Amino acid sequence: MNDLEMNRLLTQMRTLSSEVKGTASTAPVTEAGASEGPDFSALLKDSVRKVNDLQQDAGGLKTAFEQGDPNTDLGQVMVAVQKADVSFQAATQVRNKLITAYQEIMNMQV
Repeated sequence: MNDLEMNRLLTQMRTLSSEVKGTASTAPVTEAGASEGPDFSALLKDSVRKVNDLQQDAGGLKTAFEQGDPNTDLGQVMVAVQKADVSFQAATQVRNKLITAYQEIMNMQV
């Protein structure tokens, strides 16, 4: 991976990080203490959709490269595949944490 692609990837990661931090800190709080920010289920659906989009893009690039498309280079394919892999691993870790939290809540004594 060349320096330009690495810098672009780092910039995208920083942008996503700042968006997440901005969303979490700017949500107004109601009198009951509940946040009026984005709906959790909507955020979860959007995240899963983004992971799926990355995987679809990577699959399309792999297929194009395998078929000998001259406009598709190996570096581009490898970056797309790695992005899809990292996003899928992150989504899996979030799912695991959610399941653990749910199990802890269900085991609480009332």
